[in-house]
Amino acid sequence: MSDNPFKRWFAAGNTRPTPLGTWLMAAAPATAEALGHAGFDFLVVDAEHVPIDTADLAHILRAVAATPAAPLVRLAWNDQVLVKKALDAGAETIMIPFVETAEEARRAVAFAKYPPMGVRGVAAVHRASRFGADAAYLKTANDRTCVILQLETPGAIERLAEIAAVPGVDALFVGPGDLAAAMGHIGDIGHQDVQAAIEAAARMAKDAGKPVGIVGGNPEMVGRFRAYGYDFCAVASDVAMMTGRARDWLATLRQDGAATVGAGPGDAATEGPGY
Repeated sequence: MSDNPFKRWFAAGNTRPTPLGTWLMAAAPATAEALGHAGFDFLVVDAEHVPIDTADLAHILRAVAATPAAPLVRLAWNDQVLVKKALDAGAETIMIPFVETAEEARRAVAFAKYPPMGVRGVAAVHRASRFGADAAYLKTANDRTCVILQLETPGAIERLAEIAAVPGVDALFVGPGDLAAAMGHIGDIGHQDVQAAIEAAARMAKDAGKPVGIVGGNPEMVGRFRAYGYDFCAVASDVAMMTGRARDWLATLRQDGAATVGAGPGDAATEGPGY
């Protein structure tokens, strides 16, 4: 079996707990490393909506490699050059956004695989091959590389079975934000019609025998997705968790501050924790 954690999880199916991850939007190796030690099974490096280049990606992958978490690189587009550069930088699991058809799925797989399975360009020395130290890399890379395709429109969901049937597609991932927007409910993932489409996608993926993942904004939403049958789930992002906690604490402090205005020295309300 491949040593890629995602491939092991997918092969294990429901015999193991649902892998849980989060999105990396800060483009910061320190944040990635910290969350990798927080207990997440995987971390999604977002190269679609975050301004990171290949050098940034390599630094983030190095940081995640120092933790128990597995990295998943979401690319900006289904593009041969972007796929090649990400894989050469050391990504083993990639997610291609906005896949709409089986033909686009076939292109994504071809971009990620060396001949004869695909058209990935060959280089003797890069980070993925441990700079040439992994002499078996060219022979094992196709098996180690995991290709996840993101479905983000009603049309893509309708064609889920066709996309899932393409050889080399390891898993699917529903993008709820873009799906909601495409359905006319931008910013409203919780809309009943969007939720119905998300639930239907999980059933269709199960019928197709293909693992399917998703992201939710909070634990409650992710819990709902797990109940629908999603096989791996991400919750929020590094930036969302940081800013959300900051807003909660500031609101508490400002409320407490207003409540203690006028308290004198020695009052319990003015006593600090010692720092």
